[in-house]
Amino acid sequence: MARAKRESSYQIDLVPAIEGGYTVIVPALPGCVSYGETIKQATRNAREAIELHLENLAAQRLMLSA
Repeated sequence: MARAKRESSYQIDLVPAIEGGYTVIVPALPGCVSYGETIKQATRNAREAIELHLENLAAQRLMLSA
């Protein structure tokens, strides 16, 4: 039986970068940081960074429990 993917919501902080664009920080996921040249791109990149970060955390838990 396939598991349904759980939808979660995470707050992101968009920090204007000195060189232009935006650094994205996800306070609930330490180490999850991204960047985008525009707010739209930064937000899109943040979604991908969050997905990858959560996949990595899940994989680490599996390795630790083995």
